[in-house]
Amino acid sequence: MKITSLIFTVMALVSHASIAADQDFGRKIDIDSSVVSEHKTKVNGERFEYTATTGTQPVWNDNGDAVATLYYTYYQRDDVKDRASRPLLISFNGGPGSASVWMHVAYTGPRVLNVDDEGYPLQPYGVKTNPYSVLDTADIVFVNPVNTGYSRVLPNKDGKMPTKEEQQKMFFGVNADVKYLADWVNTFVTRNNRWRSPKYLIGESYGTTRVSGLALELQNRQWMYLNGVVLVSPTDIGIDRKGPVKAANRLPYFAATAWYHKALADKYQNMDLLEFLPEVEDFTINEYLPALAMGGFISPEHKARIAAKVAEYAGLSEQVVLRSNLDVDTRFFWKELLRDRGQTVGRLDSRYLGIDKKDVGDSPDYNAELTSWLHSFTPAINYYIREELNYKTDVKYNMFGNVHPWDRNNNNTGENLRQAMAQNPYLNVMVQAGYYDGATNYFDAKYTMWQLDPSSKMKQRLSFKGYRSGHMMYLRHDDLKQSNDDLRQFIKDSIPAKEQAAKY
Repeated sequence: MKITSLIFTVMALVSHASIAADQDFGRKIDIDSSVVSEHKTKVNGERFEYTATTGTQPVWNDNGDAVATLYYTYYQRDDVKDRASRPLLISFNGGPGSASVWMHVAYTGPRVLNVDDEGYPLQPYGVKTNPYSVLDTADIVFVNPVNTGYSRVLPNKDGKMPTKEEQQKMFFGVNADVKYLADWVNTFVTRNNRWRSPKYLIGESYGTTRVSGLALELQNRQWMYLNGVVLVSPTDIGIDRKGPVKAANRLPYFAATAWYHKALADKYQNMDLLEFLPEVEDFTINEYLPALAMGGFISPEHKARIAAKVAEYAGLSEQVVLRSNLDVDTRFFWKELLRDRGQTVGRLDSRYLGIDKKDVGDSPDYNAELTSWLHSFTPAINYYIREELNYKTDVKYNMFGNVHPWDRNNNNTGENLRQAMAQNPYLNVMVQAGYYDGATNYFDAKYTMWQLDPSSKMKQRLSFKGYRSGHMMYLRHDDLKQSNDDLRQFIKDSIPAKEQAAKY
């Protein structure tokens, strides 16, 4: 990519302070700033120019005081004649405490990591053109919540930082997070004249909790109505899936992982993954879940029969399943599946392999996939922001920021999303998940989608897409293309016809 010109502007909107302090190192960042750069790209064979704006925008409290500043990057395609009809995609990652880096430079943005076709890091570290970015279809803004990326809490007008308890109340909890981010989004949309645009939220992992809550918060508190919400590798979004459901829902993921590592009998290995998984899902719902629900009152014969089938699908021994009382712990599975080969499998993407100090034990020494990802993401995002987007600061870019303890009480975000859909006939939801994700497994994602609208009156506006990779399914080349194609089609399909009114 060639940067043809760079423009730098800094705006100071807060009189009592123009800088925010990084509590750890005393480094400082502008409260309200932007750097604009112009670029060219080629997406799906089409060449076009785009503008990148990166910088900080304040969060204000009810008294109009700036209490934090959020770092963001905003991409706009240049040759757009009617910006009002141009979709706007607002992107969040998760954690909570994770920077908006993963989808930014690996999924939807115009630049992606230098990795191989399966997503493993390559040197020299850096980025390359993303030939599948949805920037051809929608403008995109990547938002970093407080303490992630370069986003920071601000001192008050007396120069004092809020206490830890005050910060948690303002920022670090399910509902506080949604409230201040909705205000921030309102300001961003207003500043950039995007009120008439079709709007979409996309969140990954805990970001799905975030965008599910934002859907209703934006409608009810900001009067901002959305066309779509995309849940990438979703959490439970407040929808209960404990006990037997939690245990049973793991099995299709176990089966996918065992199939990938060729740990199954030939009759399953000779099947395609998408031919094999429906069989496992059917067993999970109709036999495994009822057996788990019986607990200690299941008959020995019934228990043995279920254990044999679970073992067969999961690539484990019957003895292991029986000793687990049919409930195989996920961390134990990561250690056990390839124990005889002296290897462990990754948590967020179980295609990745690790090696432990000892082959005994009930969980891996480390997460093989995360160490691999940090190889490539950390140097790439620091290089990209500074050298291609020209945003320069000595403040540390927090891949993972200090946001704990996080208040998880009163998590009704799934119900909030359902309510937002009920109130807004234009609102559609798509779920994307990788078959080899052991942290937020794909069958949990399906289950959450099934439970989102018990009335079934809105199920035509709910869709699921699965991929042959893990939590960040877009790291694998084929899935990078497919997931962007799915997202692009979702956006196009959820823009109503000119005369289609928002009504039932």
